Amino acid sequence: MATSAPAGLAPEAGPPPSRLARFLDSDLLASFRRSRLAMAAFAATVLFFALALLAPWISPQNPYDPAQLELMNANLPPIWAGDGQAPFWIGTDDQGRDVLSAVFYGMRLSLIVGVLGVAVSGLIGIGLGLVAGYAGGWVDTAIMRVADVQLTFPAILIALIVDGVAKAALGGHMDANAQIALIVLAIGLSFWVQYARTVRGSVMVEKNKDYVQAGRLIGLSAPVILTRHILPNVTGPVFVIATINLALAIITEATLSFLGTGLPETMPSLGTLIRTGNRFLFSGEWWIVAFPGLALAGLVLAINLLGDWLRDALNPKLQ
Repeated sequence: MATSAPAGLAPEAGPPPSRLARFLDSDLLASFRRSRLAMAAFAATVLFFALALLAPWISPQNPYDPAQLELMNANLPPIWAGDGQAPFWIGTDDQGRDVLSAVFYGMRLSLIVGVLGVAVSGLIGIGLGLVAGYAGGWVDTAIMRVADVQLTFPAILIALIVDGVAKAALGGHMDANAQIALIVLAIGLSFWVQYARTVRGSVMVEKNKDYVQAGRLIGLSAPVILTRHILPNVTGPVFVIATINLALAIITEATLSFLGTGLPETMPSLGTLIRTGNRFLFSGEWWIVAFPGLALAGLVLAINLLGDWLRDALNPKLQ
């Protein structure tokens, strides 16, 4: 026979819910389930990432392995055209490279550059924003004036300047990894300002709250207070900025590569594929530039739609 708790005593509380349980019961997930557009954008983004990561295993050929190329297969149209043939479903370019395989490999490199560029800009911007908001005074003024000056220049111009100065300083003698690192650095230095300004404003609000004052009273150092206590409370806007900046970073890389100052033609990013295919657009081989362009547009659109939903879902004024 079950016994009830003694009168006046509350029933014993169970274990606290796990992080997964809290996430499954969160308003963020409920908002995601209500938005068909967000679910479609998420599915498309996951699909693009999966195609890029699995490119070596799902591509009909390695388009940048000379041993797999046949000049007899050059300039083949898509499979539904009269002269198209399998396995080149969306045609080949002037070197006999399968355009579908090149798009998969191109997305892979574009996403790598975009993700690393967002990571670099986030590290720089979040770090400077935390320092500026917490320290205040002349430190805050100096960092924000640098940010204001950079905001007067378009991001693509900053990337062009960084890329040009680095290549001039190194004499143009760089291997593939060095060129990727350079374009990542150029993108990172182009987009850190948004993180810094957003984090600074959030830190200026958080540092006057009781939990920060309590941390100071018990002797916690400024780096500990910033990283363990303040930073977790300002991550919402950072996630939104990172999502939107991922799309901007991919576009920036494609723009630099298309202009000839980014990655070389031997490295299959979407920008280099569009630059290569643009030469054949008016000669009738439209598929060489059309499908990389469509892949770039679809990837950027999916990420932007996901970022727009995340911005609205994390905005407390819309709750």
